[in-house]
Amino acid sequence: MNATLVANVPEAGTEIDVVADDAEWVVFLHGLARSGKSMRKIAKRFRGEGYNTCIIDYPSTAAPIAALARDSVAPALSKCVPEQARRQLVTHSMGGIMVRQLVADELVANVGRVVMLSPPNHGSEVVDSIGDWRLFGWINGPAGRELGTDEQSVPNTLGPVTFETGVITGTRTINWINSLMIDGKDDGKVSVASARVDGMRDFRVIGATHTFIMRKRETFRLAHHFIVHGQFPPD
Repeated sequence: MNATLVANVPEAGTEIDVVADDAEWVVFLHGLARSGKSMRKIAKRFRGEGYNTCIIDYPSTAAPIAALARDSVAPALSKCVPEQARRQLVTHSMGGIMVRQLVADELVANVGRVVMLSPPNHGSEVVDSIGDWRLFGWINGPAGRELGTDEQSVPNTLGPVTFETGVITGTRTINWINSLMIDGKDDGKVSVASARVDGMRDFRVIGATHTFIMRKRETFRLAHHFIVHGQFPPD
C-alpha cells in the first residue's frame, strides 16, 4: 500500500517527564502491537540518571510504517522535545525501523545517539512464514506485513544508518514456535543476524527475550553507557 494514500492515522500520545529545563532528552519508541507502557520501566531508570524523558505511544498497527512515521510519530516527537534539543532515542523492535524511516524521509532533525533493542533491521522470518495469515494481519496491521526479509521489505530498503547507533539484541525465547521459523540464534521474533544494521557503532547480544528485553537492568546499563559514550562498555 502506498503510504501517501493513507489518511486519518491516529495521533500518537506522549508521556513527558521533565527533570530539569537544561537536562538532556531521551525519547522512547515501542514496538509493533505494543504501547508506551512497555517502555515506562527503562524510561524511569533514565530519569533516575537526570534525563528528561518522552515516551511516544503511536498506533503501530493502524497504518504502514511510512504513514505512521509521517502522520503520528514525527508530530509527537516535535511536540515533546524542544526544537533545538538533541533527540536521543531508545527504541524497541519496530521502533528502530521507525527511526530509520523518520531519518530517511527527513522528518526529524538533531538526531543524537540511538539505542535499538531487538530491531528487525533485516526483517523477520516469522513475517515471511505467516505474514499472509488473516490473524497475523488482524493483530499486527499493515506495518507488520512490511517487516519480512525480502529485498522489498521496509527495513531492507532504508539503507545504512547515518546516526550513532548501538544495537542490543537477545538470544532467549518464550515462543519456540516462532523460533522454529527463524534461522540461527534468536529472541523469539528476530534473529541475532537480522538485528545488525550497516553503519551501526556498536552491537551487543544479551540473554533476553524479544518481549521483555527493555525491562532488564543489563539493557539499561548498556543503553545508558551508549547514550553517554557512543559505545557499549567492554564485556
